[in-house]
Amino acid sequence: MSAPLPSALRARFQSYIEEGLSGRAAALRLKLSPATGARWARQVRTTGHASPAPQGCPPGRGKLEPYRAFFEELIAQDPDITLFELRDALADAKGVKVHHSSIAGLLSRLGFTYKKSLWLRPNAVVPR
Repeated sequence: MSAPLPSALRARFQSYIEEGLSGRAAALRLKLSPATGARWARQVRTTGHASPAPQGCPPGRGKLEPYRAFFEELIAQDPDITLFELRDALADAKGVKVHHSSIAGLLSRLGFTYKKSLWLRPNAVVPR
């Protein structure tokens, strides 16, 4: 998703609307599309400003948030448990089927990380 147009441009647009120009006329002066002008003009008239709407996923709990304690307990019991084992345990215990990457995202948000350990053969030289 692209970034919203700058606030300075939106402020100039708002000043044109407050001077009495239509949304299309203000958009043409600022070299915006007429559809953007109409949308911003409607927003200025209803809310009083033309600020951008928040982007991205809406903040919320998500599908796996109710099972947060379940995952923390499983990881406390077995720190070496895999994502696939967590997925299967959730399906068996709670009847919820999710993709293992969803579980990885939840664990990442909870602060769990996976640290690879360097496996060395006996008498191996460690590169520097």
